[in-house]
Amino acid sequence: MSILQMTGISKSFDGNLVLDDVDLTVETGQVHALLGENGAGKSTLLNILAGVLPTDAGTIVFDGITYHDASINQMESAGISFVHQELNIINDLTVSENIFFNHELTYPLGILKRNQMLAETQALFERFDVDIDPTAKVSDLKTGQKQMLEICRALHMDAKLMVFDEPTTALGNDEIDHLFALIRQLTANGKAVIFVSHKMPEIFAIADTYTVLRNGQLVSQGSIASTTPLTVTRDMVGEHGGTAADYRPRPLGDVVLEVNSLSSAAFTDVSLTVRRGEIVALTGLAGCGASELLQAMFGAFPTLSGTIEVDGRRVTGSIGAFARHGVGMLPTNRKENSVIPDVSVLENVYLAEHCLAFWPPYIIKRQELERYDPLGQMLGIKADNPDMSINSLSGGNQQKVFLARWLNTEADIMLFDNPTQGVDVGAKEDIYKLILDLADKGKTIVINTLEIPEIQKVSDRCVVLYGGSVVADLPHDAINEHDVMAYATNAIDTRS
Repeated sequence: MSILQMTGISKSFDGNLVLDDVDLTVETGQVHALLGENGAGKSTLLNILAGVLPTDAGTIVFDGITYHDASINQMESAGISFVHQELNIINDLTVSENIFFNHELTYPLGILKRNQMLAETQALFERFDVDIDPTAKVSDLKTGQKQMLEICRALHMDAKLMVFDEPTTALGNDEIDHLFALIRQLTANGKAVIFVSHKMPEIFAIADTYTVLRNGQLVSQGSIASTTPLTVTRDMVGEHGGTAADYRPRPLGDVVLEVNSLSSAAFTDVSLTVRRGEIVALTGLAGCGASELLQAMFGAFPTLSGTIEVDGRRVTGSIGAFARHGVGMLPTNRKENSVIPDVSVLENVYLAEHCLAFWPPYIIKRQELERYDPLGQMLGIKADNPDMSINSLSGGNQQKVFLARWLNTEADIMLFDNPTQGVDVGAKEDIYKLILDLADKGKTIVINTLEIPEIQKVSDRCVVLYGGSVVADLPHDAINEHDVMAYATNAIDTRS
């Protein structure tokens, strides 16, 4: 039985048609995959469903009731809950306060029923086997725990339809298995799920049906059992299929980045050297310390001992100190650590340049546009004009803007923390090619990623961490899924 029917949905922004007569039907007790490249119209369609945006044309029928330009509160009250790709939790509140945010339990005069909220949060976590302290402050949680908190907040709403938008990007393999078990439990109890992901193995592991959008139009839909990953991928990307990118060796220069016996709360006694023009991938299971190590190389994660040298000079202190030594970074959480909301694409690009500049104190827009134009073309930033708001771009295009931000400073060392997180199939190939092209031009690149095919695609070496320690440093020819996972899971114990 259909719980959701969106029929003939169309939507334009400033005369640009972003959804053109799109249909979406979701059945009770099933997982429906909503697929498409960044900019295909998925987010706009879901924002219409959520009541964030009104439709220009079309109808929405949910649970037998027709809705016309409904509000967020109306759709939430009807029984629709969202788990967003960009975390929408509040770091300064506790876990239980986030669970009940905007739905607090109160006594008369608005006094919070804190004990009851804590008890209900604990019961929710026990029901779904989630190991998070309800009293903890959210800012103290790891990224994976924050993602699970976002999921639990949606579960607490006991919605009839749950929308999961790229929910696995910050999760390790065990956490993904746990999430999929939760989703199967939900559908077994008659809930419906919309699942958005760019990872074909996930789609074919969890979804029952699918819909593919491309350039705002409905391309295909049907049963997952009746299609293949290759067919779905071709529907998503069309004829262009992305720009092919394959690993290619290149001559390497002198050592430009050196980590010596570096330790912190997340990793221990790590030593690493990286040469000019080299691409090094860090990997391991979630929580292995790879992301924190990358952040430490940018001054964004505190260290306890050891040193970091750039071009033979020891660098300590803040992010600014590392940036002034030619280090740039794309963090894993765009929303918290990269986006300057409500300002333009151009302003987001020249932000780092002017933070580092001592002179001149004035921003000359003509000069900034001259610097932006070649970067925008090289990176393929899809923005009608650089004065449009950064909030109007898809996640993949925002990622390109932030890369332009650091290239605009002429940074020679680029640190990428999960650079293709939330990026579609075609755009991934563009990013791989860009990474290889940057290395050919002498840029030094260090990547943290959990995706082994991604590592094989671009990296000269793969450094594997387990429990905060380096357990393997594999040359390109030795990188394969079996060995990397064996080291990452400690099946090969190199520390005994």
